[in-house]
Amino acid sequence: MKKLIAVALVIVLCLSLMPAAFADDLIKVGVVNNPPSESGYREANVNDFINVFTKENGYDASFFYSIKNDEQLSAARQFITDGVDYLLISAAETTGWDAVLKDAQEAGIGVFLFDRMIDCDPALFEAAVVSDMAKEGETAVGWLLDQKLNEYNVIHIQGAMGSDAQLGRTGALDEQFDKGTMKKVVQQGRHHPRRGQGCHRDGL
Repeated sequence: MKKLIAVALVIVLCLSLMPAAFADDLIKVGVVNNPPSESGYREANVNDFINVFTKENGYDASFFYSIKNDEQLSAARQFITDGVDYLLISAAETTGWDAVLKDAQEAGIGVFLFDRMIDCDPALFEAAVVSDMAKEGETAVGWLLDQKLNEYNVIHIQGAMGSDAQLGRTGALDEQFDKGTMKKVVQQGRHHPRRGQGCHRDGL
């Protein structure tokens, strides 16, 4: 009887440990992103990540959303401390990431950039799946010039200042302003607020 009880206890113990064992097999991912409220594209991007990085697919994912670079940096550092396997970043600004990326590399964490580039040594990240922001700016300016207008009085809304999108897309238009082919009526950028907008962090 004692032997049967001992066997039963072992079975119960094993069953209780199974979820923990399976949890250890999950790939831990930390995603640092802009808020889904930023645009329709960003909302779709966020939803895709949520649908892919599920426990059913073998992932333990946590997400952080902010348009403030310092808040994104803090979140990335926390993910490194948490011991994620991979860090995915869509940076609010192109600068200030070197130290964090070096820490991730030293910790053996794979870093992937998406949507927006970071101004750093390419050796600090595994790959970058990003948009060609400069080409987007050139395409927009080309379309304007094709309209053959008598004059171009431009109100330019740039978006978040210091981001890869803002820097890349602005170049082609600034060239036209410098040439005098277009007149800059207003060139307005969105500066980061004192607190992040739409900041949220959760795990799946």
